Amino acid sequence: MASPSDEALSVTHVEKKKKPPARYWDGPKDGNKVGKDGEQTEQKEQQTQRATKRKQSEDQADGKDIISGKPDPFPGTAPIPEDRLQKFKRKEKTKKPRCRNYKLKDMIARSEETSEMAQKQAARLDLLLPEDAGFLEGDEDEDTCTISQEDIADSVDISSGTKYFNLKLSQFGPYRADYSKTGRQLLLGGRRGHVACIDWQSKQLMCEINVMETVNDVKWLHSEAMYAVAQKKWLHIYDSHGIELHCIRKFNDVLRMQFLPYHFLLATASATGFLQYLDVSVGKEVAAICTKGGRLDVMCQNPHNAIIHLGHSNGTVTLWSPNQKEALVKMLCHQGGVRSVAVDKTGTYMVTSGMDKKLKVYDVRAFKVLKSYFLPAGASCLSLSQRGLLSAATGDIVQVYRDVWSTPVTKPYMAHRVQRTVWGMHFCPFEDVLGVGHGDGFTSMLIPGAGEPNFDGLDANPYRSTKQRQEWEVKALLEKIQPELISLDPTELGRVDRATFDMKHQDRVQALGFDPLAKEKFIPRYKKKGRSSAGNVERRKRKVAHEDLREDIQKTAEDKMEIEKERKQREEKKAVLSSQKSALDRFKK
Repeated sequence: MASPSDEALSVTHVEKKKKPPARYWDGPKDGNKVGKDGEQTEQKEQQTQRATKRKQSEDQADGKDIISGKPDPFPGTAPIPEDRLQKFKRKEKTKKPRCRNYKLKDMIARSEETSEMAQKQAARLDLLLPEDAGFLEGDEDEDTCTISQEDIADSVDISSGTKYFNLKLSQFGPYRADYSKTGRQLLLGGRRGHVACIDWQSKQLMCEINVMETVNDVKWLHSEAMYAVAQKKWLHIYDSHGIELHCIRKFNDVLRMQFLPYHFLLATASATGFLQYLDVSVGKEVAAICTKGGRLDVMCQNPHNAIIHLGHSNGTVTLWSPNQKEALVKMLCHQGGVRSVAVDKTGTYMVTSGMDKKLKVYDVRAFKVLKSYFLPAGASCLSLSQRGLLSAATGDIVQVYRDVWSTPVTKPYMAHRVQRTVWGMHFCPFEDVLGVGHGDGFTSMLIPGAGEPNFDGLDANPYRSTKQRQEWEVKALLEKIQPELISLDPTELGRVDRATFDMKHQDRVQALGFDPLAKEKFIPRYKKKGRSSAGNVERRKRKVAHEDLREDIQKTAEDKMEIEKERKQREEKKAVLSSQKSALDRFKK
C-alpha cells in the first residue's frame, strides 16, 4: 500500500506534466526587458561563433591543423618546377593599356588569370601522363643504323612487332601514303589507279577501288570517313566505303595536296602553277592563286600557322596564304630545283633538299640557314615526325636522322633499304612507325622515339568510337577558324591595329562632321533660388577643370614612376651582369 508522501509525489509529477508551455503574455511585467536581454544574448553568441569561424579559417590559411593542433609542415599548394611551367607556357603577359578603360583592363586580367591557371593545371597533370618517349640505343661501339628492322621486330613485344610489315603491290605502283589524324587509318594511292583504305593496326581492309586513271596524290580530310584523290584530270572526293561523293572540275591537273584540319581547307598545287583552296565544310572554292612559278610538285604545310610552303624549279621556296595573291616570303634555298620541303610541328624549323644534293635546315622565324649537309645522292622525299626525327629518302634507301637542327649530324640514326625507288613517306601520328610508299608497294618501318607518346583525347583520339567521332566533328565545325585569320604570325590576332583604327576614326569624323570620341564640354546644370548666378557657374566650371587637371597630373606621375622603375631594373640587371667574372678578364690591364 502506497504512502501519502508517494501519492503527493505522483500528483505533483502529473501536475508538472499537465502544465502548459509558457507564453509571452503569461510572463512578468518586465517581460520586454527579458526578451531584449535574450535577443542581446543571442546576438553575442552569433558574434562569438563568427569570430571562432574566422579564427579557424585564419589558422587554416596560416597552415595550422585544427584537428591535431599541429602546424602543417608543407603549407600552401605544392610548388611546380619552373622548367615544367615553361613547357606549358602559352603567351607572354599582355601589357595593360594606360587609358582609363577599366572594362578592358578587367578583361585582360581575367584572361591572364585563366591562362595561368590552365598552365599550372597542365604542369601538375604532366606527372599523370602514362607514356614516355624512348630512342634506340646500341651497345658500346655499335652503330644504331646497322640494326635491321627484322632485329627490332624480333626484340620488341608481339603487338609492336606486328607494326613492321611489307605490302607487295608491284602491279599498280609506285605508291603515295597518308595516315589519318588519329593514326589508325592508312590511305594508299598507286600511280596506276589503285586506291585502298586500311586499318593498318588490325590489318582490316576498309575499301579498295581502282579509278582507272593516273593518281598523283591522296589525302585524308577532317575524319577517316572521307578522303580526296588527285586524279589525272580532276579532284575526286570518296567516302571510306569507296563511293564517289564529288567530282570537282574547278581543280584540274592537281599534283600535290595538303589538308588544314582546323580551317577545313584542302590546299592543292597543280601542274598549271595554281594554288587553290577548297572549303570542305561547304564545298566552295575559297581562293585560287596563280603562283607564276611553273609546275608545282613540291608542297608542305606549316602546322603552327597553316601557311603553305611551295618548292620551285629555280631553287626558291615561297610561303602562301589564301588572303594574298602574292607570296608572303620568297627564299632562295638551293642552286638547283627544290625536291622536297618539310616543316616541324612547332613551325620553327624548315628542312629542304634540292638538286644540288644539299640538305638545309632553316629557322623559319628569322629565315636563316642553321645547318647545311651534303648527301651524295640527294634526298627526293623528306618527312618530320612529332618528336623531331627527320626521314630522308635517297633512291631506294630510307635514312632517319636525330637532332638535325641542334647538333651537327655525321651519321644517320637508322637506315633501311626497300625494294624500289621511294615515292612518298609519312610518319604515323602517336606511333613509332614510318610509312614508306615505293615502286614495289608499301613498307611500315619501326622507328623508336618517332611518335608522341601521349595524345589529346579531345582533339585526336585513336580509340574513339563512331559516336565520339560524330560529336567531335560537330564541335570542330563550330570552332572552325576562318581562312581570313591565316597569317605568318598568329599572335597578331590579339593586337590592336592602331594605324587602321586612326584611319577609320578620321573617316568617321569627316562623315559625321564632329568627333564622337571627343570629351564633351562641361555645362553646369541650372539651379534655382539664385544658385546659378554667374559667379557660382564659373566657380563650378573651375572646380571641374581642376579635377580633370589633377587626374592628368596623377596619370603623368604614375607613368614617370613606371619608367623610373623599369630604368632601375635595367640598371640592376646590368650591374649583376657586370659583376660576373668572365674568362676574358685576364686580358684587362
